[in-house]
Amino acid sequence: MPRRTFKRWLPSATKIKNSKSLQFLGHLLHEPGLWHLNRKSVTKAFFFGLFLAMIPVPSQMLLAAMAAIYWNANLPLSISLVWVTNPLTMPPIFYFNYMVGNWILNSPVALKEFQLSIEWIFSQMNAIWWPLLLGSIIVGLFAGAIGALSISRFWHWHVQTNWRRRKESRLPPKSD
Repeated sequence: MPRRTFKRWLPSATKIKNSKSLQFLGHLLHEPGLWHLNRKSVTKAFFFGLFLAMIPVPSQMLLAAMAAIYWNANLPLSISLVWVTNPLTMPPIFYFNYMVGNWILNSPVALKEFQLSIEWIFSQMNAIWWPLLLGSIIVGLFAGAIGALSISRFWHWHVQTNWRRRKESRLPPKSD
């Protein structure tokens, strides 16, 4: 069942509740719905985690935690999914988001060369912030919707397949 797979991959509720960076959330972390692994909470977690992974802001994990708490999505999964954009995947993903934003705005690409330094990024921010933000929101909405729809359909298919197998195993053997 998908639930067992997710339980294996995700950190435990106790580990997250004891996390120093989330202590300010206090009693909000004790809401049982944040830890349940069901189709609805996992689908919401996929949407928020993947959406926020595409947004180029610091503290994506914190934003994912707040979204999960507010909309009662699975907290560990929401937080884990923002790591789709990690230090290795961030440059190509955000560059793609920037290009999508330029395409939608029908504006020329302002980046002629790329340097991986904080100084260069801040010096270019005036030219790239609007296409990057717009592209990131659109790609984030698309990624979140596709992820949520995919996991919901997979979950439904998996449950139906298990029910069918159980039903068939209960049938008496056919006699010829």
